[in-house]
Amino acid sequence: MHIPRLIVAGTHSGAGKTSVTLGVLRALRRRGLTVQPFKVGPDFLDPGLHTLAADGGARSRISRNLDTWLLPHATVVELFARAADGADIAVAEGMMGLYDGVDGRTDAGSTAEVSKLLQVPVILVVDAAGAVRSAAAAAMGFAGFDPDVIIAGVIADRVGGSRHEQWLRDALQTAGVPLLGVLPWDGRLGLPERHLGLVPAAAQTSGSAVDALADAVETHVDVDALIRAAGQAPPLVVPGPSCFPPMPVLQTVTIAVAHDEAFSFYYQDGLDLLESRGARLVSFSPMHDRSLPAVDGLYLGGGFPEVHAAALSENAQMRAAIKDAAASGVPMYAECGGLMYLARQLVDGVGREYDMAGVLPLVTFMQPRLAALGYVTLQATTDTLLLRKGESVRGHEFHFSTVTVNRPVEFGFASDGGRGIAQGRDGICTPSLLASYTHLHFASHPAMAERFVEACKRYKSGTRD
Repeated sequence: MHIPRLIVAGTHSGAGKTSVTLGVLRALRRRGLTVQPFKVGPDFLDPGLHTLAADGGARSRISRNLDTWLLPHATVVELFARAADGADIAVAEGMMGLYDGVDGRTDAGSTAEVSKLLQVPVILVVDAAGAVRSAAAAAMGFAGFDPDVIIAGVIADRVGGSRHEQWLRDALQTAGVPLLGVLPWDGRLGLPERHLGLVPAAAQTSGSAVDALADAVETHVDVDALIRAAGQAPPLVVPGPSCFPPMPVLQTVTIAVAHDEAFSFYYQDGLDLLESRGARLVSFSPMHDRSLPAVDGLYLGGGFPEVHAAALSENAQMRAAIKDAAASGVPMYAECGGLMYLARQLVDGVGREYDMAGVLPLVTFMQPRLAALGYVTLQATTDTLLLRKGESVRGHEFHFSTVTVNRPVEFGFASDGGRGIAQGRDGICTPSLLASYTHLHFASHPAMAERFVEACKRYKSGTRD
């Protein structure tokens, strides 16, 4: 298939690639183009911002993740092609610096690896504050570090005026890397204040902020040059389906997915996989709804329950409904924030205690610093809702909380590289429940989605293992 495509990458985290990406996405939408956004890596936050920026009514596209460490390479190609089909252009935002990935030895998991796998031209974002020729030297180094990574040009961020821009243009021309535009040093172009270093949801970034970034891109960036660069990407060879069935599957069970201000961390392709295996997904709000819909399974993803702990606690009817559902054997899968919600209590950073659903014999304590961050590999030590004993899957941990377990529980996973719930063990499990700190991508091991749906089918039919 042929799809014009770009990756917006940075020299380092904080170089300005999110601001550039949002401005470019909205500028392309203003031209009437159908834009498919992507995010490299295990990020749950930037995709929501991308989806907001690329909003086009009936032609809107949900941003999706491209992760060459979590997922097999052929799967990344399949997911990219499936999402980009029918779009006029695809724009991906990288993670960290262009060449930063799992470790310092290889480019595994990096934006550079994705760019090579998908043959995507790179637009390098350089933080030019206080630099001219040094910025050009950095860009030249990035362009020459790996000859298989094609850097189509540079966008300089935090540029201090027209003279600074001209000096940058001259310096980059000397270095042999074209300057395709700049973002000026302007406080009005900043993103909103962040919770724990993160933007909780796209809804907290106003459309006016994205429009301001798009205005800056249209004024200071050669958007036509970006479109030409995207069009130079060669045709992409797409393998046959490996994740998604070639024919639709009849949806025979209903899974309720927690989705509101407190819970929003889901991989869109993972949700699509559940649907492809026969699940109808319905959203519900642990914060606002008073009862559960009639469902055959529950999926509680990650998010920020600590920010909304008071509202979650006050909704005693929903907490009771979740606890009753678990007691009745409704298949239930919870990740990170979902795990915290299923605990007995959540204790915030100043010691305030909030009652949670009480499904698990846990108390969650918020910490002032990150408790865990990074990729992990889970090894199943027993059969669980998603994995069978001996199977392994890659995932990602990111949380500021720790957990105290109040009575013995069974753990389903040994976590290599992760903190887990307790001493490298993760995944509290019963025959119908799995709750862990690790975020999993169903596309990394599609049997997980199939097993979850099958458990829901057995519950619906009254069959128990």
